[in-house]
Amino acid sequence: MNLETRVRESFALQGLMQTLSASVTRVIAGEVEISMPVSSAVTQQHGFVHAAALAAIMDSACGYAALSLMPEDSNVLAVEFKVNFVAPATGSSIRAVGSVIKAGKTITLTTANAYAVSSEGEKLVAVMQATMIRKS
Repeated sequence: MNLETRVRESFALQGLMQTLSASVTRVIAGEVEISMPVSSAVTQQHGFVHAAALAAIMDSACGYAALSLMPEDSNVLAVEFKVNFVAPATGSSIRAVGSVIKAGKTITLTTANAYAVSSEGEKLVAVMQATMIRKS
C-alpha cells in the first residue's frame, strides 16, 4: 500500500478528526499536513479556536508524520507532547504541519506548527513537540 493511502485510510478511522471536520491535505515521507475549518463547533468562549482542537490536529499531524517513516505493519501512539500557544487562533481554517525531527526504531521525535489561515495570509498560532512510539 502506498504511503498516502496508508495515512488517509488510518486517518478516516479517527472519530475525533471527523467531529472536527479535519482532513489530510498533504502527505510526504516525514511530513503530514492536516487542515481544519474554523467554525463555532471548534471555538472557545472568546471566539478563538479551542486549544484542545489545535492540539488534536497537531497531535495527529505529528503521529502520521512519524508513521510515514515506520514499516508498513506499524501503528503509532503518542507518548507525550508539549504545546506552546503563541497567538489566538482565528480565521477561516487551521493548517497543522507535522514533521519528523528524528526517527528511531521505536521512538520518533516530531514537531508541528499550526497556522491560522485568513484572507490576510497565515499566522503561526501554536507549536508542538511530540514523542511517538511505534506499536506493531
